Amino acid sequence: MIDHSVRTRKSAEEFPIEEHLAYKIAQVAADPVEVPAETEEMIINRIIDNAAVSAASALRRPVTVARAMAAARPVATEGKGASVFGLQGKYGAEWAALANGTAVRELDFHDTFLAAEYSHPGDNIPPILAAAQQAGTNGKQLIRGLATGYEIQVDLVRGMCLHEHKIDHVAHLGPSAAAGMGTLLDLDVDTIYQAIGQALHTTTATRQSRKGLISSWKAFAPAFAGKMAMEAVDRAMRGEGAPAPIWEGEDGFIAWMLHSPERTYTIPLPGPGEEKRGILDTYTKEHSAEYQSQAPIDLARRMKATLEDKGLKLGDIESIVLHTSHHTHYVIGTGANDPQKMDPKASRETLDHSIMYIFAVALEDGTWHHQRSYDPERAARPETVALWHKVSTVEDEEWTRRYHSTDPNEKAFGARAVITFADGTVVDDELAVADAHPLGARPFAREQYIAKFRTLAEGIVAPEEQDRFLAAAENLANLEDLSELNIELADDVLATAAPIKEGLF
Repeated sequence: MIDHSVRTRKSAEEFPIEEHLAYKIAQVAADPVEVPAETEEMIINRIIDNAAVSAASALRRPVTVARAMAAARPVATEGKGASVFGLQGKYGAEWAALANGTAVRELDFHDTFLAAEYSHPGDNIPPILAAAQQAGTNGKQLIRGLATGYEIQVDLVRGMCLHEHKIDHVAHLGPSAAAGMGTLLDLDVDTIYQAIGQALHTTTATRQSRKGLISSWKAFAPAFAGKMAMEAVDRAMRGEGAPAPIWEGEDGFIAWMLHSPERTYTIPLPGPGEEKRGILDTYTKEHSAEYQSQAPIDLARRMKATLEDKGLKLGDIESIVLHTSHHTHYVIGTGANDPQKMDPKASRETLDHSIMYIFAVALEDGTWHHQRSYDPERAARPETVALWHKVSTVEDEEWTRRYHSTDPNEKAFGARAVITFADGTVVDDELAVADAHPLGARPFAREQYIAKFRTLAEGIVAPEEQDRFLAAAENLANLEDLSELNIELADDVLATAAPIKEGLF
């Protein structure tokens, strides 16, 4: 990997295009290096993972709305268009990307990468796959495009913090998806460069998407970024340019959206001929909740058994303090100062960003379910509310250090829980990584990805359709028709989707 220093440049300053970060990313995207076997294997795992969470969310209102928006844009041209999860036929590729991206993100249940910024790199799959279907490319080309999408997003996340400046993390997704499409379509460096610049320019938004009363826009936000990236690629292919230099410009992204013109960022990128292995540093979720709550859920399950063995009752708890990282404390903990995170009437999107709620429910139930754990009736139980409001978080410098560690054996997203009872009894325990993490108690491999898919697809996707999809996904390198990666739902299943209102189209 090569570290690149990125800072604001004055307009009068000599700054050749070859030094622009967007150009360097475009060079990585255009590099014809082969995809290593481990990367290809993990890409297949994540396609299966995305399908699993899409099945689980397919009948929810935001996903139904996005699907209806795509269905209003059918494609009549033979051989063109892209597939929409759950539907037959072909639709406008950018709208398929929006619909499928919303399905993937709705339950906050797919893969994650956390470093200077946080991200869900699997958000790259819907737009790059839709572009591949539109262009009629094959499985090998899709693998190459997805390897780039993951690599660029991971590299940007390693070196450039967005949330510190209240910019939403999808600002890294637009450029990564555009770069991935550039690889997929075998575009030249100059065209990819313009597409990356346009994609960043049109996908920069504030973090209010994930603050306060969090709405269904949280699911649409990355899907919209993928849609914008596809449109940016289309314009760039037609010869249209982008604001430049997009990151380094005097009135550009770093100068005004991030810290200031004085800040220098270090972005690592593969060198010429270097394999794209970024996806191997990412990890998926066993539980449908924000990633920084994965280890605390497993910790709560373990502590429930400990308390039962000691004969201690949850009703006698006086306080629960979670000692954790800066990110966890300030994003999903009490450090966020969001009263909505303690509100039994809060939206599901808000509850899955409340470690206080999540830890309390996991401690009570000893398990976690993507639907039952968020039911309004479940959240409103008096004993749950009482326990929930006894939970608080504090930042621990050691957990923050481990969060930012570049050593994979040290990097952790866990917490230490200190449970104090009314009689003064204290029980504490800690867990550094989730059970499903590569270094956890039960790391995910192909078998676990398939099991997650089977579990979430049950009752929604017909068994024979499950079998067909899995066979196609595992044969990705040999696929010529990428519509085989779509999953169709029976009419009677679609009929049970959440009711939606009429829109403009």
